[in-house]
Amino acid sequence: MLVCVSLLILIHSVPVVPVTVSSRNPKVEVHEFSDAELSCEFKTEKDTNPRIEWKRKDKEKDVSFVYYGERFVGPFQDRADIAGATVRLRRVTQADAGEYRCEVSAPSDSISLGETNVTLRVLVPPQTPSCDVPSSALTGSQVELRCRDRHSIPPAVYTWYKDNRALPIRHPNATYTVNEFTGVLMFQTVSRSDAGQYHCEAKNGVGPPKSCQHTHMQIDDLNVAAVVSAVVLVCVILVLCAFGVCLAHRQGYFSRHRGRSFWIPHCHGVTHISSQNLNPSEHTQHSGYSHPPKEPQDFKHTQSFML
Repeated sequence: MLVCVSLLILIHSVPVVPVTVSSRNPKVEVHEFSDAELSCEFKTEKDTNPRIEWKRKDKEKDVSFVYYGERFVGPFQDRADIAGATVRLRRVTQADAGEYRCEVSAPSDSISLGETNVTLRVLVPPQTPSCDVPSSALTGSQVELRCRDRHSIPPAVYTWYKDNRALPIRHPNATYTVNEFTGVLMFQTVSRSDAGQYHCEAKNGVGPPKSCQHTHMQIDDLNVAAVVSAVVLVCVILVLCAFGVCLAHRQGYFSRHRGRSFWIPHCHGVTHISSQNLNPSEHTQHSGYSHPPKEPQDFKHTQSFML
């Protein structure tokens, strides 16, 4: 009896290991167009044939299946393999980057579900940066040169060159500032000594550095005489315009009472009438009709029409 009790105590004291899932490499970094291994290892308590699923969360936080129902789905159908629960992706691109989750389901175990996460980062070498270099500028003005590579991962750092010589980022007597992370080269007050051939280089340690084409920036002195001449010319034109307006006003071109004159023929000759002499109140809707005088004293003899 004592032996049986001891045996039962021994059985219950043995630790029960439910399903556990882990990864040898939870953060994977590979170059673009190379293969990536997403490690997933599991142990079960009783279940010898657990269900394995892989899911992916992209940059927009959308979740989709990678491996489901013992087969790969979506864009992974023809370029992925699985061994145990470990997945190998072939020729990965930036579109494959994201967070992957391995889920192992063992219904016979006391804890039936285990999972682990693997983050895939796809490294992209520098691309040829786009450079914005002005062809000319005036002395004393502020000038900004820009360099940008939007595709490299990790983000590139930038170096500016003048006449094939690198511009130091920090220089005590420099007339410029360089931001190696944004690629901006700024001249607060440019001078003639800043003229030359400029180009930018982008690098991120993944692939070889890439540079944009050389561009010549010319620095010209401000032509004070030309500026003064232009100002004087504008003033003369304004004075002439004002004089012309005044002269036209004195000649009556802007008068509100200017009108047209015309001649009306009748049986004894013609009569000259000016629209300035017409009383607006005398115009009616029926221009050919005139009201008869209301009072006898208002009647005046007019020339009769001859038939």
